[in-house]
Amino acid sequence: MKNQTKRRFSTWDPWLLVPFLSLCVLGVVMVYSASAVVRYQSESGPFSYLVKQAIFAVLGLVVCVSVSSVDIKMFRSPGLLKYFAMAMFLSLIGVKLFGASINGAQGWINIGGIFSIQPAEVCKLFLILYLASLFTDYREHPKSFSKYAYAFPLTVAAVLIVLIVIQPDLGGAAINSAIVLILFLSAKTKWKGGVTVLVSVFLGVVFGMPFVSELAVKYIHGYKAARFVGYLNPFGSASGAGSQLVNSYYAISNGGLFGKGLGNSIQKMGYLPEPDTDFILAVIAEELGLITVILILLGLGIIVCRTIQIGARATNQYDTLICYGVATFILVEASFNIGAVCGLLPITGVTLPFISYGGSSMLVLCFALGLVFNVSRRQRVRRSAQQSQVKEGVFNANA
Repeated sequence: MKNQTKRRFSTWDPWLLVPFLSLCVLGVVMVYSASAVVRYQSESGPFSYLVKQAIFAVLGLVVCVSVSSVDIKMFRSPGLLKYFAMAMFLSLIGVKLFGASINGAQGWINIGGIFSIQPAEVCKLFLILYLASLFTDYREHPKSFSKYAYAFPLTVAAVLIVLIVIQPDLGGAAINSAIVLILFLSAKTKWKGGVTVLVSVFLGVVFGMPFVSELAVKYIHGYKAARFVGYLNPFGSASGAGSQLVNSYYAISNGGLFGKGLGNSIQKMGYLPEPDTDFILAVIAEELGLITVILILLGLGIIVCRTIQIGARATNQYDTLICYGVATFILVEASFNIGAVCGLLPITGVTLPFISYGGSSMLVLCFALGLVFNVSRRQRVRRSAQQSQVKEGVFNANA
């Protein structure tokens, strides 16, 4: 029994498992620290978000373990993907018509007043599974499909992204678009062409964002326009649109290298909006300091790099595309959140992976990472079997 447990544990990649669990535990602690003061004044009490986030983390771990243990081929089932696609279309249309509006975006479906589902989050997982499956079919059976076969899944993805944009959820639309771009480039183009496109997109975002923001302020009105105003001139609009970013700066500045101590943030006392979701990194910087922020970035970086490495080692394209899609999901989402907190990007309402409060985000991320664990587990089992065969061959030769 002990050897069997040890054997099962050995199939879990520590380069993924350790940072994943560490970030989840830190997230539960910091969600409580960031929300307790505000929640103390409400009927739900100071421990409400702590309990919910702990439940989300445990459920996420169960989902991750379950997904890592099943036959990954089940997620390629045409019937499953068909119903998943129908569910995504209906939920994204329904959320626009009947969904709850939070911070100017109508993107949540309330279930019994207890739990809210954000279809734009689930769409990231759907696009990874859907595009990875179809692109792999096109590569494995090229003669069975026309040269325009890629147009259909890309059209499906485009329609879903448009439905996300009109919520409006620009951050979610951008992350989903990045997933589609990376999977298409990985499946269709050679690596040199893919790198050229990615570098071009990156430079376009870095150098074009101020120009795009100027246009957004000029032609977009309401809540979204205010976010671009706050990005372009936060201190000039510190009492309005720029208050989030200005208070984020204050929090980061107050924390220094080692922070003011757990629970001692000043900016979370009503000054910093969304301290437990969008701006939880600013609270962490103020309470635990720049060193902890660097460790968080390191943990996320290890997960992303290891996921890419596992994808590169995969023996079939489906596993490779799954890993590349998940790595893109985590990397772009983390970049958007960190960029917004630091003022490098406009605020888009994107959460920090595995740390920010939220059930939809946590469960979707854990499901996605479970897919990577599934690929990694099979690689480690196969490698272990090959090593055993080599040892057995050496033993027989010596005998």
